[in-house]
Amino acid sequence: MSTAILTGQPVPGSSLEADLRSLGFDVRIASDTAAAEALLAEVPAGQRVAVVDARFVGHEHALRLGLTDPRFPLAAIPGAVTARPAARQALARAMARENTAVSGSAAAQGPASGEPAAGGTPAPAGTTPTGTLADRIVTALSADGSDPHRPDLGSLVATVPDSPQARNEARQAADAVDGEAVRLKSAVKARDGFFTTYCISPYSRYIARWCARRGLTPNQVTTASLITALIAAACAATGTRPGFVAAGVLLLASFVLDCTDGQLARYSLQYSTLGAWLDATFDRAKEYAYYAGLALGAARGGDDVWALALGAMVLQTCRHVVDFSFNEANADSTAATANTSPTAALSDRLDSVGWTVWVRRMIVLPIGERWAMIAVLTALTTPRITFYALLIGCAFAATYTTAGRVLRALTRKARRTDRAARALADLTDTGPLAERLAQALKALARRLPGFTAPAVALLGAAAVTATAALTGFGGPWPVLAALLYVLTSALAVARPLKGPLDWLVPPFLRAAEYGTVLALAAGAEANGVLPAAYGLVAAVAYHHYDTVYRIRGDADAPPPWLVRAIGGHEGRTLAVVVLAALLTASQFAVALTVIAVAVALLVLFESIRFWVAAHRGGAPAVHDEGEPA
Repeated sequence: MSTAILTGQPVPGSSLEADLRSLGFDVRIASDTAAAEALLAEVPAGQRVAVVDARFVGHEHALRLGLTDPRFPLAAIPGAVTARPAARQALARAMARENTAVSGSAAAQGPASGEPAAGGTPAPAGTTPTGTLADRIVTALSADGSDPHRPDLGSLVATVPDSPQARNEARQAADAVDGEAVRLKSAVKARDGFFTTYCISPYSRYIARWCARRGLTPNQVTTASLITALIAAACAATGTRPGFVAAGVLLLASFVLDCTDGQLARYSLQYSTLGAWLDATFDRAKEYAYYAGLALGAARGGDDVWALALGAMVLQTCRHVVDFSFNEANADSTAATANTSPTAALSDRLDSVGWTVWVRRMIVLPIGERWAMIAVLTALTTPRITFYALLIGCAFAATYTTAGRVLRALTRKARRTDRAARALADLTDTGPLAERLAQALKALARRLPGFTAPAVALLGAAAVTATAALTGFGGPWPVLAALLYVLTSALAVARPLKGPLDWLVPPFLRAAEYGTVLALAAGAEANGVLPAAYGLVAAVAYHHYDTVYRIRGDADAPPPWLVRAIGGHEGRTLAVVVLAALLTASQFAVALTVIAVAVALLVLFESIRFWVAAHRGGAPAVHDEGEPA
């Protein structure tokens, strides 16, 4: 339950009280500032509270945007201000200041002067505060350093008229704008891929509205999307043409639901920490489960494409790590430094030409285009052809985006912050071996050039992956290369990652670990090795995605005990190559399965525990629009 305090006398014929109640507010009336302060003190501490001027005129969706968004502790629109429980004290202090200002003004002017219908910013003695109480509270909050969020209302009306004529004009302006149409349009993500924008969103927004009117939550729709994708994977695993056709159709249906859950969250402002995590992790689970379904289906037809499926997962995961690392490295950039490179300037110029915007969004193969391609190829061709097309498309997209970001990083005039360096350090997933070596190599690292970190990370990554791929399964050479990899990984993180290209360190390390597992499993040429390797990479990739989502949610990185328990990237890589050197191919498959299960259980337990606790503990809701993934 939430409480709305209406200040001043309600206006006859106004729908304000009804609108607030439809938004879940218990409405109370305060005739003056002192009464408003007293009512505020009576509201239970765990409730959201809003202060709204009784003369407010505007759309119900303007009130929804200003007063119900769970992502912001404080928010305001003209004539209204709200505070979540975490910001109630700041609101109470601002209200007390306004009551003192109004009381002081009335005392200075004498008892006959009275108090204005709604009161505001601290005023000199003998003067009457002007403006609505809500607006003056916002000014006081800003002065105290607690600046409320002010949503972009667009064409929606939200105003407090000061005369009957102005009130009539405001009502006419509100009637001239279809608030529901604005709400429906704003449910669609502002920036999305071509396929999603033109082939999904034109109707999925209406599905979102249908869900909202029936009380469904975004998390329920997200779960439905996951179930649909898992059924699609099961259909693909049949290995029959009808199964492949059904799988393609169901994958597209899953994507429609995937778009719908975000649109439902925006339509009804049902953002949550748990929902953001579910949406992000389920996207990866759906896609990688579908890859596994295709590989199983191909195997039923006598075609082994597990190496292609694992390669597609590795490539897609490394693409995402490039995106995450670059964005985190530049998350604290100011407007003055965000577009200081010629590459960024060229990108801005291209964005001014309409057709280039869509071409550039399509060639990076975002999730909409990628899933549409996979669905169509699944229905019409074979899993092998599907994976070939996916690998080629993702490789081109990865090359294009990474090259552009490298050029931006080399020419930008910006400095990495301590927060960015910490985020990159968390993304490296450094285990105890490299961590101890890094401590010993700090003095050496300080004397090396600024490009040392990505250079040595690339050297070690290339050495261990190439050796595992070229020397075949087993033997001592991959072990020696893995030991070199541990050393180079330690040197890469021996000093803070603040260089212009240091954001490449996490992707290089991910590519080394995943690529080594892929190379050894493919070289083993034994039944069950590649599926076991697929499971291991999937479990580790989940851990890395979970790290990203914690950082994006301004939460702590996974606890050190978890990183140590699963060995860190260098520990897992060394363990895998040692096992390959000591075991037969069939024994290696069993060992990979055991490691995959152990890692999966540990990371899932800690991840679920953390996100459920964060949700129950009232962590601020997040909703990451992000890049099309």
